[in-house]
Amino acid sequence: MSPSLYTRIGLAGAVAVVLALAGIAAAQTLAKTKLTTASSMNLPDYLVPVTDPDTGATIVRITTPGPLGAGLACQRAYCTHRYSSAQAWNADQTLLLIANGCNGLCFLDGRTYVPLFRRQREDECEWHPRDPERMICVIGRKISLWTPRTNAEEIMLMAEGYRGLQFGPGKGNPSQDGRRIAVRGTRADGVVVAFAFDLVSRQKFPDIEVGKLPGRDGVCEISALGSYIRCSRWVDGKDEAFIYTVAGDLVQSWTEHHRPSHGDMAVDTDGREVYVGISKADPDIYQVIKRRLDDGVVTALAPRGEASHASTRAIHWPGWVILSYGGDPAEIAQLPKFAPFAREVIALRIDGSGEFRRIAYTRNVPHDYWSETHGSPSPDGSQVIWSSNWGVAGGPVFDFVTRLDAPDRTSALSR
Repeated sequence: MSPSLYTRIGLAGAVAVVLALAGIAAAQTLAKTKLTTASSMNLPDYLVPVTDPDTGATIVRITTPGPLGAGLACQRAYCTHRYSSAQAWNADQTLLLIANGCNGLCFLDGRTYVPLFRRQREDECEWHPRDPERMICVIGRKISLWTPRTNAEEIMLMAEGYRGLQFGPGKGNPSQDGRRIAVRGTRADGVVVAFAFDLVSRQKFPDIEVGKLPGRDGVCEISALGSYIRCSRWVDGKDEAFIYTVAGDLVQSWTEHHRPSHGDMAVDTDGREVYVGISKADPDIYQVIKRRLDDGVVTALAPRGEASHASTRAIHWPGWVILSYGGDPAEIAQLPKFAPFAREVIALRIDGSGEFRRIAYTRNVPHDYWSETHGSPSPDGSQVIWSSNWGVAGGPVFDFVTRLDAPDRTSALSR
């Protein structure tokens, strides 16, 4: 591990990274690996830890249709975490949020997954990445900090002259220090705008008039260090992206389709901010790539394949991305130049080395959006949550957690 990495995350964080790596299956490289398929395995019982026969990791099914206890209940069709790039656990991993298909915002114990309590909110809320007690919420003209355990709320901004503020929408996240967010909304003159907001200084940054760009509205999100805002637009059937500074200056225009998308923000090993995701345009179509926000330079990370979503929510485990792969193993086996993964979740280094570790075989068959895997790690990388219908198309979609068998590092990370 380089001295610069120790400098950025501190000794405690570096130790956590090493422990996380020790808990995952042995490192492999893309150039030397072949497709492997999942062994036969019965659906794990609810909240009963089992050992995955293929990875050796512990997996736990943490949702099931019907009442869970403590007033929580899952619908039959699906009951899952919100999204791959959304932080499912709070900062110290004592709470885990199930947001899709549960009767409200359903909070579980972050380590035992026992149901604890539920809340009802219409806001878009995301965990604060440093404060384990609070979530950052956006609705209407309001940006607030909310404490789920007590239901207390602190209003940070009432944006006079704006309406319909959204956190993303759907893919919003704060900067890694929890200080800045990006929101999108409509100004009093009817123009759709985005702007950054600093939750510490309560500073609103200048409006970016994204509504005057070509096409229709997409997602606006802040970068990992809070320096840039990435806004996507649908233009003539293409999902394009525009990169701005928080001051509102246009830095990059990525006019290729989804190059990349379905991804997440990160800090590269050289300290530069990147977006990691899946390209859907030439010359790297269907490859996993990273793209620098400051100059648009692209680096291919994994060959063409069936990667569907990328997550860098393990903010204390820098330099890695969690990838969810779909596809049919029988079809991928006939395509030797494709990435050798199907119905898997893996961890991949973002330095271009091709080093990866297998995390889970999902045994998930395609059906609809809600049955997509959406693998997402805990902040320290010791747990990964993912969804699966366990081989039954149209059957219930459950959430599972793969535990990477690293010891409790909450105290180390808080030093």
